[in-house]
Amino acid sequence: MSDPVPVRSLRAWLDRLDGSGRLSVARPGICLRHEAAAVANRLDGRSATLFPRPGGQRGTIVSGLVSSRAWMAEALGTREDRLIAHFQQACAEPLPWCERETGPAQEVVHRGAIDILRLLPVPTLNEHDSGPYISAGLMISRDPETGAQNVAILRCQISGPDRIGVLVLPRHTDNFYRKAEATGRGLEVALVVGVDPACLLASQAIVPLGHDELEIAGALSGAPLDVVKCLTNNVRVPAEAEIVIEGRILPEVRELEGPFGEFPQYYGERAKRHVMTVDAVSHRENPIFHMIVGGGLEHLLLGAIPREATILASLQRNFPSVEDVHLSLGGVGRYHLYIKLRKSQEGEAKNVLLGAFAAHYDIKHAVVVDTDVDIHDPREVEWAVSTRFQADRDLVVIAGSQGSKLDPSTREGFGAKMGLDATAPLDAPPMKFTRIRVPGEAEVDLAAVIVPEADWRAEVGG
Repeated sequence: MSDPVPVRSLRAWLDRLDGSGRLSVARPGICLRHEAAAVANRLDGRSATLFPRPGGQRGTIVSGLVSSRAWMAEALGTREDRLIAHFQQACAEPLPWCERETGPAQEVVHRGAIDILRLLPVPTLNEHDSGPYISAGLMISRDPETGAQNVAILRCQISGPDRIGVLVLPRHTDNFYRKAEATGRGLEVALVVGVDPACLLASQAIVPLGHDELEIAGALSGAPLDVVKCLTNNVRVPAEAEIVIEGRILPEVRELEGPFGEFPQYYGERAKRHVMTVDAVSHRENPIFHMIVGGGLEHLLLGAIPREATILASLQRNFPSVEDVHLSLGGVGRYHLYIKLRKSQEGEAKNVLLGAFAAHYDIKHAVVVDTDVDIHDPREVEWAVSTRFQADRDLVVIAGSQGSKLDPSTREGFGAKMGLDATAPLDAPPMKFTRIRVPGEAEVDLAAVIVPEADWRAEVGG
C-alpha cells in the first residue's frame, strides 16, 4: 500500500476528513461559551467538528483536526508506524521556507481600532477558564539580534479589545523576549490560527535555539512551506493560514492571566503574565478559527508525538537495544512513558529507566518491557507489569527530582519519579515466560468461516 498524499492547508485537510466521513458539522449558532467545547469533546477522537457562525458571529470554528495518531500520519503523508521516524527526519533535515509577496492569509486586513472578539469567534472552553482563549494559535517570534524565528503554541487569553495575556514559558520565546526587553522594546510576534497539521506538529518540536519550526513543517509535508511577511513587523507566517494576529509582547508589563484548563486536565493557575498588544489582524475571506479544547486528544497528541521522537533519539544514543517508546494518553501524553527493550544483560532495564528520566523532566513514571509487548496497548503493558514485575527487586524510585509544574501532586514541580522493570529475567527457564498463542489465529478469515444470520437451533438440529 502506498503512503497517503500529504496535505498543505487546513482546508485541504478538512476536505480529506469530510470525504472519509470524519467531519461533523454542527447547527449554526452554537454558543461560544462552553457549548462548542462540549460538542467537540463528545466527538473527540471520532470526528473533527465544524461550527458555522458560532454565537451568531461571522466566521467558523473547527476542532478535533488531529485527534488520532493515524490521522496525523495520514495528513503528513506517512504511515502510523513510521510517524516518529518521519518526525525525527524532518527535525534533522528541515526545508527552508519559500517567501511569497502575499497569500490567502492576508486577503482581508484590519488595522487601527482592533476588537478581537468582534472580529473572531474566540470560545470559552472549560468551566473555570477566565474567559475566551486562543488555544490553538502558533506564536511566531523573531530573535531581535539574529532574525531566527521560533514557533510555539502558547495559551492566549483575550484580556481586552486589542490585548492578549500570554503564558510565556522559560524557553525559546522567552529568550527572544528577554533580548528585546533589555533594549526597552517589545518583541515582534504573530499569533497564527488555522494552519495545516504539519505546522501544528512542527510547532511542538524540541530542537535547539535558532531552529525555525516552519522549516520543519516543510520537511514534514515534503515541500518548502510558503510564507509571507507580516504587514506591521518582520515576522514570517504561513501564507495559507486562516488568521494572523500581528503585534508585540510588551516590555516590563505583566497582567493577570488564567485560570485555564491544561493538558493534565486540571487548571493552570491565575498569575501575572506577559501581555501582547495587537497592531493588525489579517485573515482569509470567511476564516476558520481552530480551537483545541484543553486536555482533549488533540492537545495530548500534539505534545506526545514530538516528545516521543526526542526521548527515543536520546535513549537510542546510549542504549541501541531500545526499539520504541510511547507516552500514554492515560499519562496525559507527558508523564507516563513505556519503553520497548531488546534486553541483552541484567540491569540494563534499570539503566534505561535512568536515561528516560534524564531525557525529559516531564517523565514521572516509566515502564520497560520486552519486545513481545505492544507498548501502544495499555492492557499489554499492565499485563507485563502484573506478570514480570516484583516491587522488591524491579522498582526504581528517585525522590526530590524535577517534574512538571502543571502536575498538581508536585510542589511546584518538585516531586518523585518511579521506574518499573517489567522485563523477563534472561536466565528464566524456556517456558516460564513464553506467552500462550493459538497457531493460525491471526490468519483466520472470519468472513469465510462465520455464517451471517444463521439459525443456531437449526444448526444443532432442534
